[in-house]
Parts: sequence; C-alpha cells; structure tokens
Amino acid sequence: MGSEGTSDYPHATWRLIVDGETDGATNMALDEAILNGVIDGSSLPTLRFYSWSPPCLSLGRSQGLAEADLAACNAAGVDIVRRPTGGRSILHTDELTYSVSLVQTDPRTKGGIVEGYRRLSEGLLAGLHSLGVDAVQAAGQRTPDSETTAVCFESPSDYEITVAGRKLVGSAQWRARGGVLQHGTLPLCGDLARIVDYLAFSDAERIAQRRRLHLKALTMEEAIGAVLPFDRVAQALAEGFAQALNLTLVPGELDPQERARSDAIRDKVYANPDWTARI
Repeated sequence: MGSEGTSDYPHATWRLIVDGETDGATNMALDEAILNGVIDGSSLPTLRFYSWSPPCLSLGRSQGLAEADLAACNAAGVDIVRRPTGGRSILHTDELTYSVSLVQTDPRTKGGIVEGYRRLSEGLLAGLHSLGVDAVQAAGQRTPDSETTAVCFESPSDYEITVAGRKLVGSAQWRARGGVLQHGTLPLCGDLARIVDYLAFSDAERIAQRRRLHLKALTMEEAIGAVLPFDRVAQALAEGFAQALNLTLVPGELDPQERARSDAIRDKVYANPDWTARI
C-alpha cells in the first residue's frame, strides 16, 4: 500500500500493524515497545490499529486517579490504565484506536506537539473523507494537556478532527528520547456519554456532562448513518495516511524483541498499580 503522488513530504516506508482486541495495559505497553524500537532504529516507523477488551477507562499521563469512579469501574468490569500520553479520560469500547510511532526529526512531526497534530491529522482526514465523513481539523489554541474537563471528548484540541463542530477523533501525543508517539480514538458506534458513569461525578454533574457530550461529540455511526466494521475503517485510514503523508505501508507484526519489551513494560508500568495511582 503506497502513494507516490505529489506531497509536502519525502517518500517514506512505514510498517502497518492491524491488531485485534487486547487489554488496556497490553495496548499501552505495545505502543511504548514499538516506539522504543523506532527510536533505537531496530523498527520501522509504525502505524498501528487496535481495539480494547475488556472496556477500559484510560487516564492521561498527568490526570488524577481520583477523577475515576473506581467502584463503578470494578462493578462493570471496566479496566483502568494510565496512558504515557497527555490528555483526559476516554472510555475505550466500540472503537478503533490508531497509534503512530516515529522519530522527532521526521518532517511529518518536526516542530511542537500542535504542529505534529496538524500534520498527522492530514492522514486521518484523508481516510475519513474516503468513507464519506465530512470531517475537518478543529481550529483552536489548546493541546490535550491544557484541558480542564475530565473527559477527552467534551472539546477538541488544536487540529483534532471534528464533524459539524462536534469532536470525532480524540488524540494525544508523547515525545521522549527523540521519538514521538501519537495515538487516538475513533468511536465507531454506541453512546459516548457512557463514560460519565465511570468518573467521579455527582448525579447532577453526570446529567450535565452527558448532555454536553451529546452536543459536543459524535461517533462514526452518527457522522455517516451506518456502523462500519473495524477492518474497513482501518483500511481506509491506512490508505489515507499513505496518500496524505507520501508513505508506503508494509504490513507487518511485532518482532520477538518488541514482544519481549512489551511484556516487560506491561509488568513494570501499565499493569503496575503504582503507575496507575501515581497522581
């Protein structure tokens, strides 16, 4: 899968990984393990698509655990994981998640976090447009770390993806050791306001937050009037990235070194209660 058309970027080859469902701690460990391989040069830049099972409430790197309703999550079998990236909380269910791992010197992500959002969002937009979604980049002045709400999908950050002013894709980015990890959530269907049941809101706050989310965010199903399967959306987004960012995407999977790294990172960080409760 590739694109050799006109582009603002030099041609590059990335690896494409399309994963199935796995738990939140494993998903975050896989993203970090891939990034580590990209940083040390043992792995190609990687575009990965995946989903979550069981449902998982993810918290931003600097978000307080007290914002989660632990009892409600436990009762419903909803996992909790703290992401390496910033931003606010997301309930991962009925969705497609993408992640991009590359080096900071890549022209597709040079500059600051906001500029990186703008460039990488070009791939998301191209893929969504091919599916008939009338999506645009939000024009704001905020990054996910500047949000004060507990809920990621309550408002778009700069250059995130919206439809008719409502947020469709929620993304976050982490820059470390010369590498860049950006991952984001595209809800395919379901009620986005379900997240309020797993956050530490009063009954009145839940009612207000539910109303705001219905006004300010939407799913793919709401955007186009149909529920599209994960694989079709992943293929369209991959083609969008290839077209917009001048890429050849080579289907692949994790190598043994990445899997070993992922297992170690999962145990040490994302499945470790000390990491989850660090704030």
